[in-house]
Amino acid sequence: MADLSIMGTAEEQLLTVNEAIYSVLKGGQSYKIGTRQLTRADLSLLYDMQLKLQSQIAHNTRSSLLADTVVAVFDGR
Repeated sequence: MADLSIMGTAEEQLLTVNEAIYSVLKGGQSYKIGTRQLTRADLSLLYDMQLKLQSQIAHNTRSSLLADTVVAVFDGR
């Protein structure tokens, strides 16, 4: 995938991707009016971009190395 850093922050890019996903879900993948046709981005590609951006944002906002680690204690066996 191309470097999208020139297109704004990861948060801004995620907003754009979410809007594109909404457009596809609301209006369909493509449509035709007369001789003109519009085809939107592939939904699976948009979902892939969304996951990568969410991961990047989560990685950038972690406060420590083990911020997403959970400890569970099981007593009695």
